Amino acid sequence: MTQNPQTPEPNGTVADAVKDNWVDRFAPKPTRPYLRLSRADRPIGTWLLYLPCLWGLSLAVLATDSASGHDLWTVLGCGIGAFLMRGAGCTWNDITDRHIDGSVARTRSRPIPSGQVSLRGAVAWMVIQALVAFAILLTFYSTAVILGIVALLPVAIYPFAKRFTWWPQVFLGIAFNWGALLAWAAHTNSIGPVPIVLYLAGISWTLFYDTIYAHQDVEDDALIGVKSTARLFGDQTRLWLRFFLTVTVLLFGFAVVLATHERSILSLVLAIGGPWALGWHLTWQLARFDPDDNDSLLRLFRSNRDAGLIPLLFFALALLV
Repeated sequence: MTQNPQTPEPNGTVADAVKDNWVDRFAPKPTRPYLRLSRADRPIGTWLLYLPCLWGLSLAVLATDSASGHDLWTVLGCGIGAFLMRGAGCTWNDITDRHIDGSVARTRSRPIPSGQVSLRGAVAWMVIQALVAFAILLTFYSTAVILGIVALLPVAIYPFAKRFTWWPQVFLGIAFNWGALLAWAAHTNSIGPVPIVLYLAGISWTLFYDTIYAHQDVEDDALIGVKSTARLFGDQTRLWLRFFLTVTVLLFGFAVVLATHERSILSLVLAIGGPWALGWHLTWQLARFDPDDNDSLLRLFRSNRDAGLIPLLFFALALLV
């Protein structure tokens, strides 16, 4: 039987939420629709927003060979900010897509199309999250504050990208990897070649993982006219994923060399191991890519949390020598 677009999943659970997630199990019942609207029941997005922050801060510490208590606050502040701004961005995305989500099997159970949250309530929730994130941003250096404000532009544009371009994943990458620039600036109060190259590497990484993710919706997207790289690439997706993998590793490696070239050879070699290991994880994903298996596509997409954490282990070792 076809599910009514306005009918939520049992207990309001969103269809693609993580099984037994903390929102559905522990959050007070009145807060659940709003936390689902923020994707708190699907934490991978917060990780993918947060990891470039950690990369940017790590390379900044390696490049300057200095660390302070403020860096610990940057780690915490960026983590909280990633959760809040991912939530605000997802809320904005669902507001703009409220007429589309009800027509897509994977998204029709989301809080707005399923009737769990009103449009007015969603707008209010988005503003609250953004304001708290802004308060955290104000604790950083001025360059980081300016970057944080400018980041609102790609966040605002992204939900509309799939209506006018076949490359909406580029706009997602621009928004999701902004933390590489911001976290570098939070440590150095400046911007330079290292965070810019790292930022470009992150955009290529986003094109890799979100093209995999978008293959879940190819059929529905085709019916309603929504564009994506998954639809654009079609049978050539594997070739494009290999290209994005290569660009990601090369740019990430270049950023590491720029950041560590004045350190010891051992430190540089250890740090360059981060992009190398990330590349092997992406290769593993590519080997298991099956565009017709939605469960596998979602697992591969979520595995990018681990892929993004791997370089941090190498950076930590590089800092010790």
